[in-house]
Amino acid sequence: MNFQFTEEQLAVQAAAREFAQTELLPGVIERDEQQRFPAEQVKKMGELGFLGMMVDPKYGGGGMDAVSYVLAMEEISKVDASASVVMSVNNSLVCWGLENFGTEEQKQKYLTKLASGEVIGAFCLSEPEAGSDATSQRTTAEDKGDYYLLNGTKNWITNGSTASVYLVFAQTHPEKRHRGINVLIVERGTEGFVVGPKENKLGIRGSDTHSLMFTDVKVPKENRIGDDGFGFKFAMATLAGGRIGIAAQALGIASGAYELAVKYAKERKTFGVEIAKHQAIQFKLADMATNIEAARLLCLQAAYDKDTHQDYTKSAAMAKLFASKVAMETTVEAVQVHGGYGFVKEYHVERMMRDAKITQIYEGTSEIQKIVISRELLK
Repeated sequence: MNFQFTEEQLAVQAAAREFAQTELLPGVIERDEQQRFPAEQVKKMGELGFLGMMVDPKYGGGGMDAVSYVLAMEEISKVDASASVVMSVNNSLVCWGLENFGTEEQKQKYLTKLASGEVIGAFCLSEPEAGSDATSQRTTAEDKGDYYLLNGTKNWITNGSTASVYLVFAQTHPEKRHRGINVLIVERGTEGFVVGPKENKLGIRGSDTHSLMFTDVKVPKENRIGDDGFGFKFAMATLAGGRIGIAAQALGIASGAYELAVKYAKERKTFGVEIAKHQAIQFKLADMATNIEAARLLCLQAAYDKDTHQDYTKSAAMAKLFASKVAMETTVEAVQVHGGYGFVKEYHVERMMRDAKITQIYEGTSEIQKIVISRELLK
């Protein structure tokens, strides 16, 4: 067991920390209040290589390992979860899926721009009636010979209005159920493709979450990823890696809130002493730190499994399940440590509490993670 990070991994962590503190922290409260997408900051993330970290350099990526990705995701999520979810989706879902299952032509046309941050991508699986039950795709892709005719609606799509490349899941062979699903690359601006209004959300309010509508959208056959009917397998394989990203996001939210709670506890005085000297606060901080460290180890275990080409289905699900729980519990306690100040926006922790909740829901709810874990245990 080696818990030492390499010099390269530490450099990535330091670069992400500096970026978060200098570029993301200023204006993060205002972006949350105004539901404003961090466009300038995301552009800089791309320039610094944070949007294609694990992609092979020949496609414009950083060629880094999953451990480096977890370290960077944690640092950025400490400050702005709305920015880190853009990073997670582009890295874990869009770039990884294209690099591992796309054709060389698809990689040259789309992956190079996505990995360099020139454009960003969106992963379009969820529907009004197909969230946790991803097999129930109502969006259809009718085979018309040399193209598919795409019709349907997608819900809760991260980067909905800012993406240029959309990976859209649709049912081509209903009689085959999940084995009849395909995943198609759809470009922004394609005729018949309409982006719906932005969702007014509890948390990650800077992230642009939209519904997408497809009406007789023609998608060339060469934009299908994998063989006919490969879509569901693509989704499950990609989401396993995506869970590492969201687990790291949850870890970052928790560790960011904890750091603010420690700082405040050392400054705020009651009964003539800093509240950090009261055992009630000390015990809260001890529980928070212990749970965060356990979540961090689970995240790193999943990343290590991925880096060493082991099956990371279970470890990724465990990391997401536990880290998201820790994020929710830690942010609630961070608000409590701040007392009345925790309830106002300028102290950040109320935003972190709101941001934490989504980590228990998207890319597989906590209940779905338990299904995945138990299925792996009982194989």
